[in-house]
Amino acid sequence: QVQLVESGGGLAQPGGSLKLSCAASGSIFHINAMGWYRHAPGQQRELVASVTKSGDTEYADSVKGRFTISDVNDENTVHLQMNSLKPEDTAMYYCKLTYGAPWRWYDHWGQGTQVTVSS
Repeated sequence: QVQLVESGGGLAQPGGSLKLSCAASGSIFHINAMGWYRHAPGQQRELVASVTKSGDTEYADSVKGRFTISDVNDENTVHLQMNSLKPEDTAMYYCKLTYGAPWRWYDHWGQGTQVTVSS
């Protein structure tokens, strides 16, 4: 069984910073990628940032230059450093793990952590 433990959400002021963490455990076998998505009320869920096990990253245009995703470390943990936060970053943030084998990848989602940016 695969488990994702997310942490680090909360309330920040505009211009502030937060750091999200996501730790994967269980019968993972092989990690292909980990990433963060967000879902704001009335909007579709969108990719925020992702990183492959080999270190390739992808960012949403709206967060480039402000957010940084770490590599997946030996403890199967990934961090998302969020700087220069804006009110529009307010959303539920979900960690996504892609694992398995090249002939069959599986996706697993975390429960989500709320990020609120407000003065």
